[in-house]
Amino acid sequence: MRILLLTHAFNSLTQRLAAELRQRGHLVSVEFDISDSVTEEAAALFAPDLIVAPYLRRAIPESVWSRHVCLIVHPGVVGDRGPSALDWAIDAGRRDWGVTVLQAEAEMDGGPVWASASLAMRPATKASLYRHEVTQAATTAVLQAVECFAAGNFVPQRPSSSQWQPLMKQAHRAIDWQQDDSATVLRKIDAADGFPGVVDTLFDQPCHVFDAWPESTLRGAPGEVLAQRETALLRATIDGAVWIGHVKRPGSIKLPATLAFAEEAAVVPHALLPDWWRAAAPTWQDIAYEESGGIGFLHFEFYNGAMSTRQCERLRDALVWAKQRPTRVLVLPGGLDFWSNGIHLNVIEAASLSGGSAADESWHNINAMNDLALELITTTQQITVAAIGGNAGAGGCFLARAADLVWVRDGVMLNPHYKNMGNLYGSEYWTYLLPRRVGQNAAQAIMHNRQPLTAHGALQLGLTDACLSGDVSAFRADVAAMAARLAAAPDLPGQLAAKTKSRARDEAAKPLAAYRNEEMAHMHRNFYGFDPSYHVARHHFVQKSLASWTPRHLARHRELGWKLP
Repeated sequence: MRILLLTHAFNSLTQRLAAELRQRGHLVSVEFDISDSVTEEAAALFAPDLIVAPYLRRAIPESVWSRHVCLIVHPGVVGDRGPSALDWAIDAGRRDWGVTVLQAEAEMDGGPVWASASLAMRPATKASLYRHEVTQAATTAVLQAVECFAAGNFVPQRPSSSQWQPLMKQAHRAIDWQQDDSATVLRKIDAADGFPGVVDTLFDQPCHVFDAWPESTLRGAPGEVLAQRETALLRATIDGAVWIGHVKRPGSIKLPATLAFAEEAAVVPHALLPDWWRAAAPTWQDIAYEESGGIGFLHFEFYNGAMSTRQCERLRDALVWAKQRPTRVLVLPGGLDFWSNGIHLNVIEAASLSGGSAADESWHNINAMNDLALELITTTQQITVAAIGGNAGAGGCFLARAADLVWVRDGVMLNPHYKNMGNLYGSEYWTYLLPRRVGQNAAQAIMHNRQPLTAHGALQLGLTDACLSGDVSAFRADVAAMAARLAAAPDLPGQLAAKTKSRARDEAAKPLAAYRNEEMAHMHRNFYGFDPSYHVARHHFVQKSLASWTPRHLARHRELGWKLP
């Protein structure tokens, strides 16, 4: 069938559905829901058999839903209605929730149901639940609905009852630091994480707060800013404290808390951890190391997978330290929601907002990423594994490929390309790492097509080495078991010797420095050249500018020469 995905943005769920539907033989095109006229035009050009809306922030116009079956993905159980479904479920402490695929009609979320899927809630942010449990349930339900539609004889049923839940407003989300305990504060921020955040104050200055983590040992007067650690600020509650990782000040962009309040935080004491080992008690720790049975696990939990210059430098330091440990296998699990998305565009943008140079910060950041990738490529004493349990994109994909082995959780989306960010050329030794795995022609196709890859798709191309269980707990267990088998392999010394010999052979053929110099010549033009495309694209990305058009590599119906089959 021809299926049009109508969406507010090409988010992780939309990417997953596009890939899954294409794997099942459907012709898929994407249109950003910019205006009624644009949506009407897309429907006329593509003449879809079915329209699926994974992520919308407004209603589909009647001129479209009255002529086409339009299926809405609603992140709520059957009968739930309203724009803040997941927010209310987290706020209420629901243990079970669901996703409903319903048909668009005049009444918002009131149409007949084509499919639904249940999910178990866990203590997590809204964004994390959306990327994992909601996305998986939505994929299951949408594929079921598409099959029902294709069958031609399915009759969707209206819920026996429904309940409208209004937009959750800031008055409900508000934190009372003199009354709320840590669990309440965390739940409120979790329910607003990603968007819209919780309106609050820090240092008596208004802001929206995001990215909260519990603290189990440090205490203070409720509401007091007690300490700072790298990018986060610690604020006391009535029974403990919580770390605030990110904030958005009025008129600015979302930034690490200590950067957004750099001047105010100058007098706040530091509460640095003594080393890289994972802390025994709950706290905020963006880089953590642990060992088990001769295997080292180096975790790095960076918000949205963005890695600033300093974060890259610190992770490189941790990697250098971990390489000296008496282990045979070194696993890099990254974070829960993201493995890595490459350079930190928001921190780079902040440099330009504060009178500095975004080009200079971009240059520093990509060089720090390259130093990190180089440290991983040249590891000789351990077999290295990138265990990708969360989405990865751009330089993060190639940082992972710098490891000897790449194992990916089923359900993860990979975006191994850079051009969507203003024709950015990219670095992290991708010109060395990608062709040697998939061949020159496939490497060029991956970079040119700019399409996301599923875990199975990446494995079929040869970009990765294994596709493991989609369940997060099962994935972690599989990684640990496979790493243990690697560590216990009797031929491990031979594997390490072969690895060292292969690296020496590659270095003799063309040094890594040559790949880096060639890539960085292109990057220098991106950052400092006459074409401002990268800077314009980055600015619109971090400012969350509304899309004015759908990229042509997504909207097949807008390609030159497009004709209906």
